[in-house]
Amino acid sequence: MLVRKIVHIDMDAFYASIEIRDNPKLRGKPVIVGGLPGTRGVVSTASYEARKFGVHSAMPTSTAKRLCPRGIFLPVRMDAYCHESERIRNIFLEYTDLVEPLSLDEAYLDVTHNKKEIPSATWVAKEIQKRIYSETKLTASAGVSFNMFLAKIASGMRKPAGLTVITPDQADDFICQLPIEDFYGVGKVTAAKFHGMGVKNGGDLKKLSLPELARAFGKSGIYYFNIVRGLDDRMVTPDQPRKSLGREVTLQLDTDSLDQIMEILEELSRELWEMLNDEKLSGRTVTLKLKYDDFTSITRQHSLEDSIGSWGLILRVASGLLKKTEAGKRKVRLVGVSVSGFPLLPGSDSGPVQLTFPF
Repeated sequence: MLVRKIVHIDMDAFYASIEIRDNPKLRGKPVIVGGLPGTRGVVSTASYEARKFGVHSAMPTSTAKRLCPRGIFLPVRMDAYCHESERIRNIFLEYTDLVEPLSLDEAYLDVTHNKKEIPSATWVAKEIQKRIYSETKLTASAGVSFNMFLAKIASGMRKPAGLTVITPDQADDFICQLPIEDFYGVGKVTAAKFHGMGVKNGGDLKKLSLPELARAFGKSGIYYFNIVRGLDDRMVTPDQPRKSLGREVTLQLDTDSLDQIMEILEELSRELWEMLNDEKLSGRTVTLKLKYDDFTSITRQHSLEDSIGSWGLILRVASGLLKKTEAGKRKVRLVGVSVSGFPLLPGSDSGPVQLTFPF
């Protein structure tokens, strides 16, 4: 059976790193990109120096200021981040056409059959890391494995600028020793529930049967049952033609605070508007995406008669859609907003819309 070679590339503190690169005086200082103090904003990215104070993405700016009073707060420059993201993606495409972006700063690559015919996925990952730094002066962390789940986990093991490889022979031991909090898709609430069941790591999780996990976690139980056994048959899926553009953020802590969700929506709407302008796109449909603490995802959508003309309109529509969800009553772990309904290009079709995020 052919063993796939999957690389997950995750840029290190992407927005903050670009700001520091462009202004070397910021090097070594706690840089926080996002909403400015005194506004209803949230943190988009924090440098590693700021993270030592407990600052993280999606945190209200007021909280970040309290935790890190000497932090240097900078506004989002989405045009600069999109430009660098495109440069990095072009590097990926020199090695493989099988590139699946997750966001501006991370992507999966299937390098099983790569354009440069490099036999080792580890060599490919190292070469890409060097290329990214050489051409952008930004660092990336990489994970290499035989499926997407393990590659994603591996890329976060040695940040920043790290490289972790998990071979098929190493997978079982690696997963069994992995703390339950470090499993991709397990937030703090879910981790606490696992701890209550006596599950502290992958080895403990593997002892639970499929019926037990399904009773405790519903559909997510099937996911946990498979990944702890290293089973992930998802394929790296390249971008489809642009039919929508969006921004989303996974919260560090699940929340049922509507005020916090609104602050996040405001920041996402501003960033999305900059992205639309940068790509010279104009759409009529706003989609709100939420993922609840049990991993259930829902979307709410509204189409306008005319094209959207401001970030404020994106926010107003999204906030109206928020009222049609259970946010405030159920805890939320992910918030996203996207715009679609772009004018169709000649020869294009109007088939199903695939929500895509630029790299």
